[in-house]
Amino acid sequence: MKYVHESELLESRELRGRVVDRVEALDRVKALRTLPDGLHVTTRMVAAYYEVDIEAIKKIVVRHRAELEASGMYTLRGAELHEFLRDNVSLRTPGRGLTLYPRRAVLNVGMLLRDSVVARQVRSYLLDVEAEAHRSAAREPVDNFPLRALHELERYVQLLVDERMVAVAEESVRQVIRTAVTPLLNHLIETSGEHRQRLVEIRDDLQRLQMSRDWRPDLG
Repeated sequence: MKYVHESELLESRELRGRVVDRVEALDRVKALRTLPDGLHVTTRMVAAYYEVDIEAIKKIVVRHRAELEASGMYTLRGAELHEFLRDNVSLRTPGRGLTLYPRRAVLNVGMLLRDSVVARQVRSYLLDVEAEAHRSAAREPVDNFPLRALHELERYVQLLVDERMVAVAEESVRQVIRTAVTPLLNHLIETSGEHRQRLVEIRDDLQRLQMSRDWRPDLG
């Protein structure tokens, strides 16, 4: 994200969307008092945080409801509202409902409020953090993906070559056994008397091993 001015942040929903998760900005500027659940605040509490009249917050909600709801703002009504008030008996609310704001929505309000010193400080913090992140990203070395891909390809080809060489060597050993060792054993069997049985066993074992798929000669 390139460095932007405060006015651009006020006017662009897209830019606000890029920084709306940086909720640490709220407590960096001023401690945010929340409801006992530690997660939400009311419209009155948002107004107190930004040190503006509650009507200023209500106007922001009317103009930007969809954006604020996307940031987590919602309104409790009916049975859901009564249950919430049971757990928060100190709250007073009109009969139409109670609007709650998580930290993302409170931050979102701050990016829309023009006439608030606290909101301007929040926006300034956000822009400073984003500018520093942009500078840090520019200083990081570029990830040379094509070069890394080439090295990986070379390593893979070498593995294939090595595997092929092993296969060729194995086949050479098998060929020697078929053309030299086995015939020699057959000759010895035919001409030997005393050790004939042992030679037959060696030949049979060797032939079984050759036929086995799992057999691989020890090539060192």
